Amino acid sequence: MKIPYLKMKKMLVPWLFLAPSLGGAAVFMGGPFVDVVKRSFTDAMGGRFTGLQNYQAVVDNSAFQLAAGNTVRFLGVCIPLLMTISLGLALLIAGGAQAHKKSSVIKNCRTILVLPMAVPTASMVLVWRILLCPDGVLNQMLSQVTGKAWETDWAFSRHAFWVLIATYLWRHTGYDMLLWLAGLQGIPGEQYEAARMDGAGAAARFWYITIPGLKGTLGMVGVLSVVNSFRVYREAYLLAGSYPDASIYLIPHLFAHWFLGLDIQKMTAAAAMMTGVCLIPAGVVWIFYKRRRHWM
Repeated sequence: MKIPYLKMKKMLVPWLFLAPSLGGAAVFMGGPFVDVVKRSFTDAMGGRFTGLQNYQAVVDNSAFQLAAGNTVRFLGVCIPLLMTISLGLALLIAGGAQAHKKSSVIKNCRTILVLPMAVPTASMVLVWRILLCPDGVLNQMLSQVTGKAWETDWAFSRHAFWVLIATYLWRHTGYDMLLWLAGLQGIPGEQYEAARMDGAGAAARFWYITIPGLKGTLGMVGVLSVVNSFRVYREAYLLAGSYPDASIYLIPHLFAHWFLGLDIQKMTAAAAMMTGVCLIPAGVVWIFYKRRRHWM
């Protein structure tokens, strides 16, 4: 069966626009990554095949176990919090915008929530240090409230994990909120009006209209949140340095130390392992959308 010319042209045009970017990515990212995977099965000089020895060395490494455990814990706590909080804010702003279309309060709230995205990371961390250092603003406030002297260095205490969570949420909540708002705008308002006329309450409208209407946005927000979570190393490094509290010792810290020691075998094996782990959720989302389109 021959594909009509116009249909073929419609299919090829997007790929022609993407060709320069895809070609650059294939040459400057795909090629080096293939070499990394190849080196993960050889010795440091790349001349002798070692099988799975490099992967075994990474799995048995105590520092890798600590960093991987902290990273999984961070993802397990932070991603659900981020998606829930950002969705709640998006619903509040979308509802407020419908009720008060010309209200400047809604616009100001949206701007304030998105503002952390425009603040440089180094400047943001400087503010957090002023707040969280032993003689910082937070300790002074707690001293005034409790009447006791507080000298906790929050970035190096047992609370360091939650400090990192707070910095990540503060910076990325506005970004995810914008994605949710875009998804909410794609849901026809007539569906909500019909549901109200049928007597459906707010909870029913949310469960049977909003959630199904945001399925596409949910996958995108989830994948982007996971990808952005690996960039939290900047905050962790600037807050606590190369050797932070054990609770916030993450995979990027480990890679930085292996890079300084030129431990090529472990770096390449760990990089291949982490890439495979990251591709799993992306593959699940892709299969889900393929099946969804097939069902539709």
